[in-house]
Amino acid sequence: MSNSSLQTAAQLTVYFDGDCPVCSAEIAHYRSQPGAQACAWIDAASCTEDALGPGLTRGAALRRFHVRRADGQLVDGMRGFAALWSTLPRTAWLGRLASFGPMPALFESAYRVFLAVRPLWRKTARQTPTEHST
Repeated sequence: MSNSSLQTAAQLTVYFDGDCPVCSAEIAHYRSQPGAQACAWIDAASCTEDALGPGLTRGAALRRFHVRRADGQLVDGMRGFAALWSTLPRTAWLGRLASFGPMPALFESAYRVFLAVRPLWRKTARQTPTEHST
């Protein structure tokens, strides 16, 4: 099955930085969870440009976590994590929490701190994210 076929059938398409050991370990954890088969998993560090789909560049996908919902809407940062968590039965409660009241802003602030140090962990200097876009 091609990447585009997987994305079409997926409830959620998850774009991650496979050159970041922390990101890769976290994604491996999510992929091992019940419900993970509802997601298409795209390594933005090594996929083709076409696999990123409309509206997402490799640079943007490497700078911030992105997911694409089944309706095609692209969501990034902590809103993307909340969408992923909501998709997986074991973390659905966390997805609800991350979407409640002031929590999105608090979670996003913590995520931005992570983004500031994340380039230190990347395996290669190739396409190192240096710009923190939203």
